[in-house]
Amino acid sequence: MIRVSNLSAYYDTATGRSMALEDMNLCVPKGGTCAIIGPSGCGKSTLLRILAGIASNYEGEVSIADASVDPEVLSIGFIPQNYGLLPWKTVRDNIRLSWKVKHPESLVPEGEETILARLGIGEELLERFPRELSGGQQQRASLARAFLLQPDVLLMDEPFSALDAITREEMQEVFFELWRAQAVTTVIVTHYVEEALYLGQTVIVLSSAPGHVLSVTENSFFARREDSGEYAAQKARLRGWLTGKGAEA
Repeated sequence: MIRVSNLSAYYDTATGRSMALEDMNLCVPKGGTCAIIGPSGCGKSTLLRILAGIASNYEGEVSIADASVDPEVLSIGFIPQNYGLLPWKTVRDNIRLSWKVKHPESLVPEGEETILARLGIGEELLERFPRELSGGQQQRASLARAFLLQPDVLLMDEPFSALDAITREEMQEVFFELWRAQAVTTVIVTHYVEEALYLGQTVIVLSSAPGHVLSVTENSFFARREDSGEYAAQKARLRGWLTGKGAEA
């Protein structure tokens, strides 16, 4: 479980303290997914950095599995917008990177063949470098690295935003296949309302900076694609919060 209580995050600047998040509360049950949407600069990526144990400029309580966030103890999978692949390493070495950090004594990661097969990553791709891959192939490599770690939590920062619409939907399906197999607790930041509805069992809308929670939706459209009036109304409500017309929506 991820639990965030009364979280306020800030940056120190030359003129003082700049708030990124203000009085935020969040709970993601073990094995659940939460999608977070909000305007640019509202602190979405800051929240992920705090959950990853990278950022420490905050007040409030943040815990994972009822313990404080410690990346040396927890296995935390992180997929950034640019996939985070090291250009000088082969795809194979990139995929094994996080595993080797956590398990330096192990030569071959447990379950590697199964995950590579699910992602359709064959031997010919493993020997290439990231620059030789398409966007979808790079995303598959990034997903393989994250799930190979068998993380306690998975944090995804607009992971599909650089892909075209068709490839994005394909990669969402690939993510679901892996997520269902591992049931890893996941937080996904996105700026697509449709993606939030598809990927998040819970959808949270943040305000403009400093970000605070405007709405929390228990999402009945999780893992579903449809074109119903009810679905259109749900999209309209979320967009209403994003545009400052939440009460009207």
